[in-house]
Amino acid sequence: MAYRLTKQALWADLYAAFLCAKRHKANQPYVLHFERRKQEILTELAEALWNRTYKPEPSTCFIIERPKKREVFAAQFRDRVVHHLYYNYTHRLFERTFIADTYSCIPGRGTHYGIGRMKKHILAESENYSRECWVLKLDIRGYFMHIDRQRLLEISMESLESMRHHRISKGGKQTWDDVIDFPFVEWLTKEIVLLNPSTNCHIAGSEDDWTGLDPAKTLRYAGEGKGLPIGNLTSQLYSNVYMNVFDQYMKRTLKCWHYGRYVDDAYVVSTDRKWLLDIIPEARHCLKESLGLDLHMGKVHLFRAEKGAEFLGAYIKPHRTYIDNKALERSRHGIESIDTSNAWHTYLSINSYLGVLSHYASYNIRRQMFLKERFLEIAAYNNNISIFNKPYFVKQ
Repeated sequence: MAYRLTKQALWADLYAAFLCAKRHKANQPYVLHFERRKQEILTELAEALWNRTYKPEPSTCFIIERPKKREVFAAQFRDRVVHHLYYNYTHRLFERTFIADTYSCIPGRGTHYGIGRMKKHILAESENYSRECWVLKLDIRGYFMHIDRQRLLEISMESLESMRHHRISKGGKQTWDDVIDFPFVEWLTKEIVLLNPSTNCHIAGSEDDWTGLDPAKTLRYAGEGKGLPIGNLTSQLYSNVYMNVFDQYMKRTLKCWHYGRYVDDAYVVSTDRKWLLDIIPEARHCLKESLGLDLHMGKVHLFRAEKGAEFLGAYIKPHRTYIDNKALERSRHGIESIDTSNAWHTYLSINSYLGVLSHYASYNIRRQMFLKERFLEIAAYNNNISIFNKPYFVKQ
């Protein structure tokens, strides 16, 4: 018998979603304000969701400059709780439909996982760099701003329905229909996907902040029914749901066995240079016809693998991986702006940057960046700070 939510279960799930939403943000004013009235707000929210009368509140829109200029829509904390509720219900189900080489916003994956997978694909196809091998890089123009919300809804509903009667675990008896209230999830999917975040949104900052922003990267010019807000947890999930159509086409139809994607950046590795050039128009046609998206032809590149290939802030060369110049410049800027007035916070910040840099061949860069007087003084005055010990300053 299909599972159906009760009010009590919905309230409990909302509370669990609230705990997820406030993680790493417990001292933010909007979280503290919510927490003072959490019993009342969660009860009202559960009632609205139960009666199918829930409507999101207006988002806050603003511009960020780093790592690159982007338009961000921040949902109200109340709505972020609902996003976490939806994510908790559906993310494992959706992720079962993805290929192994989808890297973004999936637990256990991420940028370093994606870089490692690209290295494995290059090594496998080139037979450890013993054969000439090529890497085709693909990029989608203004990805989030050109997602067709109605098409996304269709894909999401198809994915939900296709997985509904699948078993949750291999050898187990429970199906997704036994643990998820699908009518409720489908209704909530419509409410989230079809929302136009630019309607009645609050603008933080001035209109001048949008000066210089590519029109393809703002919802102001996205067109009717187009675009997902950068900043929402559900947008990260849906970005993979939407592009799963393209991933399946590249893997199953074009037989791109050495293929991977992180959000809107994709690559294909092959020893056949002509074949890589031939699949560009086919990939372009699939994106346009199936998803209404365009390849950014100015960012379509073909590299010889032994000369080095850039992906997700890394520069992959035979048996060595370096941090690319743009990512390095962002790291330098962040390190120079560290406030050293608080030794503990400085320790945490430095270890964070060192942790990232340690994934690359960066011994000399690490010494140059951190063996500086202002950081050494902090290490000398606080014995608990051991940032200059192993493993970060051992040559690898």
